[in-house]
Amino acid sequence: EIPQVDSKLEERLGQRLLPWMDWFSLEHLNPSIYVGLRLSNLQAGARETLYLYILKINYQHSLLGLTFSDDNSDSQDKPSIGQLPLYLLALRANCELVEGRKGDSLVTQLKRFLEDEKKAIGHNNKGRPRTSYYQYGLGILALCVHKKRLHDSVVGKLLYAVEHEQHLYQGHLSVDTLAMAGLAFTCLEHSNFNPNWKHRITLAIRKVREKILKAQTPEGHFGNVYSTPLALQLLMKSSMPGVELGRACLKARAALLASLQDGAFQNALMISQLLPVLNGKSYVDLISPDCKAPRVMLEPVVETTSQTQEVISVVLKVPSVSPQYINSISVPAGSSLEDVLKKAQKFRGFTYGTQNTLSGPFLTSVMGKEAGEREFWQLLRAPDTPLLQG
Repeated sequence: EIPQVDSKLEERLGQRLLPWMDWFSLEHLNPSIYVGLRLSNLQAGARETLYLYILKINYQHSLLGLTFSDDNSDSQDKPSIGQLPLYLLALRANCELVEGRKGDSLVTQLKRFLEDEKKAIGHNNKGRPRTSYYQYGLGILALCVHKKRLHDSVVGKLLYAVEHEQHLYQGHLSVDTLAMAGLAFTCLEHSNFNPNWKHRITLAIRKVREKILKAQTPEGHFGNVYSTPLALQLLMKSSMPGVELGRACLKARAALLASLQDGAFQNALMISQLLPVLNGKSYVDLISPDCKAPRVMLEPVVETTSQTQEVISVVLKVPSVSPQYINSISVPAGSSLEDVLKKAQKFRGFTYGTQNTLSGPFLTSVMGKEAGEREFWQLLRAPDTPLLQG
């Protein structure tokens, strides 16, 4: 169990989601926000109801007209097929099961997506998903909570990836990916949809838990601060006995509390994964959601800005282009890195491009250099500290 946190701290965290719920354009809609609130101890009242309504209108209209040939299009008015699992989780969080012609169509699309990913991995498991094993696990979880059975061969690819670690990690341990796979397996174990794999699923869950526990940092995080909520979602549903698990979870809770008090969680997707943990819930609880549980009403906060704002100087360097770019940019204290990039772009000599994602803008190009397939622009704080979120 994760002991209850200070209710005011939890409330402030929930209040950070409210401004995101006022963005109704499809590129800003985020089903995970709705899921996080429904599994939390907090509610947004009529705003929450309206948000689900807008989600339904936009996602069903767009996804039901989406074909897989559109996957590589630059269209901004359609969600990627990878967002479909989160939308299905949002429906389940409202105690809805997908059914009828429209529901069947959404399920068929997600199953086809997983089949295509399975083919990309290959019959000999030498390939990789076109997206990621995280997305693969999320898709399995979304169908499982809606009581939709998947073929053993689809589940088998994720089992093989966990059993043969090099296929899953691609050079580094991803706690997020492990946790999502574990949540999918936990749902499958509970639902018994794949009895042929029952023993393998049980062993895979155990292996995932052990790997996550070994990934705990001296500070207490599993992987890093932002992968800890998803890891705790899995560990809280653990039937693994022993004092070690309890100690690890308490240490992680203390680390999370310290990070919360330092204002670490500003990102909507990360907050929506953390709120269920603070309420003792996980995505696996969507198998049988409790839609009548009492929740505390969130009140919006009116933020006041100081009249005199400190200005700081940020040195921006791009060493991987020729000639190397370096410039000093003046911005108000508290600015984000994106604010720095926007200011830099106003001057001649610097350009960048982003793509909208559920986690916020994703950096795709700098100085005209586009990130290719399985490439990304790495963000570093001088001299060589990778940013945990970007």
